[in-house]
Amino acid sequence: MRSADCDILVVPGYTNSGPEHWQSRWQERLSTARRVTQQSWDQPEPEAWRDAVIAAVQGSSRPAVLVAHSLGVISCVQAAPYLPKGSVAGAFLVALPDIERPDTPAVLRTFAPIPREPLPFPSVLVTSRTDPYTAYDRAAEFAAAWGAELVDAGESGHLNAESGHGPWPEGLMRFAGFLRTL
Repeated sequence: MRSADCDILVVPGYTNSGPEHWQSRWQERLSTARRVTQQSWDQPEPEAWRDAVIAAVQGSSRPAVLVAHSLGVISCVQAAPYLPKGSVAGAFLVALPDIERPDTPAVLRTFAPIPREPLPFPSVLVTSRTDPYTAYDRAAEFAAAWGAELVDAGESGHLNAESGHGPWPEGLMRFAGFLRTL
């Protein structure tokens, strides 16, 4: 699949992805990409975030490919059972936060528990060995439960602008490779 053959739905996490974040840069660069917007980026509500993903997929004119970061990953996984069969060609999931950890801020713990059912579409979970929000082994457990390919991003922090992943060309190449498999 080429990017021109799908609707790329960019699903940011908590507080949105700023202009230097790789998601924002990819959205500008990929002509079929659009952002899934949320009612509140700072006071996220699980059902509202899930429903925004569902509405974006339903509003797509071509098969959707989800490109999610952090809390956006959880929103996509929570939306998966409600999506029309065949409407999502695949999901590129990056930096899953383990919101089930006791040190998670209360505003994010409302998204727990993290679903563990297999996803009904091909997926990749990119995770870092030094992500402050998820242990690598924990992310690997979720990837296995979802049937997602696990991609080891090495010691890369939370894979955001703050960790030095503004343009993230390696990620874009990995995403292009993922699209070719769909």
